[in-house]
Amino acid sequence: MKICIVSDSHDRAEPLAAAVMQAHAEGAQAVIHCGDLIGANTLRASLKLGVPIHVVHGNNIGDQMAMHRMMTKTNGLITYHGQDAELELVGKRIFVTHFPHYGRAMACTGDYDLVCCGHSHIAEVVRQPNIKGGQTLLVNPGSVSGLGAPSADVAFTWILGDLNSMTFEIQTLKY
Repeated sequence: MKICIVSDSHDRAEPLAAAVMQAHAEGAQAVIHCGDLIGANTLRASLKLGVPIHVVHGNNIGDQMAMHRMMTKTNGLITYHGQDAELELVGKRIFVTHFPHYGRAMACTGDYDLVCCGHSHIAEVVRQPNIKGGQTLLVNPGSVSGLGAPSADVAFTWILGDLNSMTFEIQTLKY
């Protein structure tokens, strides 16, 4: 199963929808948004593809009630988890948060196959050693909005992941 991992869209619906469309064209069957979505309306264009979207809020929370109202009207396409989320997709245990330090701590537990975070606006895929003697994949898709990216070369990033092979590739939005 392929997934699209995005973060820090900061009310920019157009680049978010472009990343989701590119991921959908590559076979993605779900979207994980690692926070700082801000406005619920930012998801409207992405919803048209019919791909389930899992969202956590981050430090720029926005209107939580609007997010809940939108979620109830999407027939299960949007799941708004609040501060963090525990998911299971194709047998893989996934933890989602906005904050990298919290994500790294959860990866260190060894309780998850994949931990997704955002906030730093820097895309990276890390094999984090865990206390069970293994490694947990810790991924940060950077900023799909391009805001706050360290340089123009790494702006508008997202991650295309394959949960079957546990491979994750940083993508630069063709925008």
